Amino acid sequence: MTRNNWSVPETEVVQRIHERLDADGTDVLATIIDVEGNAYRRPGAKMLLDDAGEGVGSITAGCLEDELLAAAESVRERGRPELVTYDLMEDDEDVWGLGVGCNGIIDVLLEPLTEAYRPAVEAFADGRNVAVLTVLEGRNGRLEEGDRAYYHPDEGDLTTPTGAPASDWPAELSGPAGELAERGRADVVELESERGSLEVFIDGIAAPTDLVVFGSGHDVGPVTELAAKNDFRVTVVGFRGSVDLDDRFPDADETLTTSPGAVDDAIDLDERTYAVVMTHNFVDDRLALEGLLDSPVPYVGLMGPEKRFQEMLAAFKDEGRTFDEATLSSLYTPIGLDLGGGSPYQIAHSIVAEVLAVSNDRTPRHLRTREGHIHDRVTVESEGDVAPQ
Repeated sequence: MTRNNWSVPETEVVQRIHERLDADGTDVLATIIDVEGNAYRRPGAKMLLDDAGEGVGSITAGCLEDELLAAAESVRERGRPELVTYDLMEDDEDVWGLGVGCNGIIDVLLEPLTEAYRPAVEAFADGRNVAVLTVLEGRNGRLEEGDRAYYHPDEGDLTTPTGAPASDWPAELSGPAGELAERGRADVVELESERGSLEVFIDGIAAPTDLVVFGSGHDVGPVTELAAKNDFRVTVVGFRGSVDLDDRFPDADETLTTSPGAVDDAIDLDERTYAVVMTHNFVDDRLALEGLLDSPVPYVGLMGPEKRFQEMLAAFKDEGRTFDEATLSSLYTPIGLDLGGGSPYQIAHSIVAEVLAVSNDRTPRHLRTREGHIHDRVTVESEGDVAPQ
């Protein structure tokens, strides 16, 4: 596979899955379901493998992708899912002939891409969270290995791939499924009941997080490009109708032109929306900022020095408007992390890195100072006899 296919954003992988459902051929979907020890990616990471020998997406740093292309042929021929385990604990050239030594054991579910996956990608395309439930092992007399159901948090019930109620599935799985869908995480849970045992992989697919960038200057381009590569759904908002926003910002998912005072009317600003204000116009910035601070967005990044922001606060005060500390807690100005760079892309990296840190509820620091695993381990709260593995 090519480097470009390997490094595509996760949102693009899901979009490609959607497209390939309507294409000829038999694709195979590879999904990490469990990791013991350390690995480059976590459960839920996906790679789509087509019958032409191409892959899109990544589940490792590149060490197993070619191996998976070969394994996909067996799944394609049999027409049935297969669970493959790769033991990379040994730092030895005899391990898959690669000498990778990642110190982890990775379980990968390989399955033919069929219509059964359509509810997941359509929910994603509609901006809705969804959880995909797949039986790994069933001894309850009703469900078998490979059986699938979906949980849509906004509807609150388990359904089959056809949309019918999943009456054979334990209702106790709804709690973990809803939590994982909201967080965009994945986990394996076990259920013990009078009818027997059940092991289910729950793959939470969260809708893309929205990043709205206010401004039409050329420095918006690098921010838009990097944000899109980091799985944000990017909207660029301009306040000057003379600029062709679509042409200038091809990486944006959407562009629109409005007035600075009508921001809240033009855009749906909610808890999953992050905003960057970089119009370089004092009045435009101030009007946009007022609307954003009155909204529930958890992050508002404002370009410019602290002195400029203090001048804005003084202008607001002259108009009888003040902001308390709680309201200003979502405001980050000067925008960005202190990475020391000054070129357009270095500045953009600083901005997007800060948005990522806030959206992932992280305090930026060097990973060498972090104790334990780099990636957080998922623990879902559940009721009844459902338990994380």
